[in-house]
Amino acid sequence: MNIWLLALVIMTIAVFMVMTGHGGGNFFIITLVFAGVDMHVAACSVQFILFSAAFFAMIVFGRKKVVEWKVAILFGLLILISSFSGGYFSDYLPGKSLKLILSVLLFILAIFMIIPSKMSSDKRIKRGWRNWNVRSIDKEHVYSLNLLLIVPVVLVFGFISGMVGISGGSFLVPLMVLAGRVPIKNAVGTVSVLVSVSALSGFTGHALNGHFDYRVALPLAIGASVGGIIGGSIALKTKPVILKILFAGTTLAAAIILAAHVL
Repeated sequence: MNIWLLALVIMTIAVFMVMTGHGGGNFFIITLVFAGVDMHVAACSVQFILFSAAFFAMIVFGRKKVVEWKVAILFGLLILISSFSGGYFSDYLPGKSLKLILSVLLFILAIFMIIPSKMSSDKRIKRGWRNWNVRSIDKEHVYSLNLLLIVPVVLVFGFISGMVGISGGSFLVPLMVLAGRVPIKNAVGTVSVLVSVSALSGFTGHALNGHFDYRVALPLAIGASVGGIIGGSIALKTKPVILKILFAGTTLAAAIILAAHVL
């Protein structure tokens, strides 16, 4: 496939994925694999693509003040370590294994997103050393984050994200909303920062193993950057619940297609 045509496809995917707050690494990796790109090169390129889309989306969200920077710093530090480790150690797994891991993760994500969840109306601040209470950027809310739950979950999924070339946004948005009671719009905006950190760290790990091919990554990153700006702008005006349901269906489809391709 012509690289600039592929960049257009990446841009379209980036718009939709940024809107939902799920990064889009799963669809990016599938697109590159079916375009004939080597799995390790594809995983490295996807991390670079994710960084480009998320970085420009972060600018859009940041201007509208829906990014919870204190939460982003905590999650970002954890992801910086775990995602780099995942990208670096990915060289010890063959491409087929990475595809199978990704397929299973996509299936789990789809099921998790389809299951409806109810937000608790309990807004009391939780005390104790395990809870970190953070005031929201608009000064109107306080989020109580359970560190015993959040720290290990972010470390594990950050490592997996870096290894298989996905953003981790699909894990982080539900984690912030359900465990921290962060409003969905703020969670999506904050995830754009985290995806940037995760993707840049994972990309560095892959690049150190010689997986970076600028002839593939750079044109696709241009398309992703444009998609990030458009997607971020639309997300601020769209009901996230509608996009989340649609994304769940397409994620399940992606898992099935990739599994069929591997097996």
